[in-house]
Amino acid sequence: MNEIILIKDGEIALKGLNRSTFEDMLCKNIRQRIKKFGNFEIKKSQSTIIVTPKDEYADIDSAVDEISRVFGIAGYSRAAVAEKDMDQILEIAPVYLEEQLENAKTFKVEAKRSDKKFPLKSPEISAIVGEKLLESFPHLTVDVKNPDITVTVEIREKAYIRGNQLKGAGGMPCGSSGRALLLISGGIDSPVAAYMMAKRGLQLVGIHFASPPYTSLRSEQKVHDLLTKVARYSGRIYLHTVPFTEIQEMIRENCPEELFTIIMRRFMMRLSNMLADSTDCHAHITGESVAQVASQTLLAIGCTDAVAEYPVFRPCVGMDKQEIIAISRKIETFDISIQPFEDCCTVFTPRHPKTKPDIHTVEEAEKALDIDGLCQRAFDGIKRICITAEGVQDE
Repeated sequence: MNEIILIKDGEIALKGLNRSTFEDMLCKNIRQRIKKFGNFEIKKSQSTIIVTPKDEYADIDSAVDEISRVFGIAGYSRAAVAEKDMDQILEIAPVYLEEQLENAKTFKVEAKRSDKKFPLKSPEISAIVGEKLLESFPHLTVDVKNPDITVTVEIREKAYIRGNQLKGAGGMPCGSSGRALLLISGGIDSPVAAYMMAKRGLQLVGIHFASPPYTSLRSEQKVHDLLTKVARYSGRIYLHTVPFTEIQEMIRENCPEELFTIIMRRFMMRLSNMLADSTDCHAHITGESVAQVASQTLLAIGCTDAVAEYPVFRPCVGMDKQEIIAISRKIETFDISIQPFEDCCTVFTPRHPKTKPDIHTVEEAEKALDIDGLCQRAFDGIKRICITAEGVQDE
């Protein structure tokens, strides 16, 4: 029995004349994500994407699991393939759906007849298939309002028979909204922000700030592990690790202690600007949430944004910690984030950080620093790696 995967897009349907461009990008993303599981054909057909295994070695189970995390997909299902012949449909349907229907109490049948040349209309197809399934599974009853299983027969270039459609990851295809730099720490919030903005169609490029010997290699490995989890949804991420020790030491030695954090974050944004220029990114992404810590008050955020040369997206900005944690558990980053390996944000933390910084005071304090020289030396020391759902990869 031949089996395929049927994929229904979501928001893409609202794109009007640009719809085909987004569908093509979604097909490209699906192809990239499942090619490791074998040879599959991917084609568009009347608002549906059909994924067909092309040989016996194609791993459809793993492909379905991967497709469940591809943004841009509203729903997906496995389906049996039959000829457009009612006898064959009636032969295949009870066999293919046996496991699902044996464990159900109620069902209904829907038919979708895209091929109007098929001799039976949709209600007739539904009635005939429903009668056959009741005969094969006498414990079932029909429930047209809230069934355990909805059996769907689609008449296209072939007949496709499937059970319940599963919910997809939603959102827009990654890359369809451009590229953005993710300021990734080892905490709970930034991986959640990454997931949320990838869902809106952004391709992620990572930037991480390391301050050895104050931060360890285990802290960097923690970031690699976090992005490996995020890459299960976003696809490949290039991570740029910036040497940040000199900058933090110069801030400690030359600036008022209560301004350490806000000046540090302004340097991070300056370096993110520089990397954005060289990586074709047009926005920054952070995990900040208003008032969560001292550096995330409105005035502190304003001081950081004053040096940003691109929009700063903060998808967690209005969420409380429990809401953020719930998403981190869903994407399996929480247990990694709480590992006790500190990142550079915890280095030289002031005892009494300024919660209402004045931009002019901050700018005056920064005059004691060689901003351009510090940024350039840090930028010249950047190291880049490629991270996928399988971990760090050779480029």
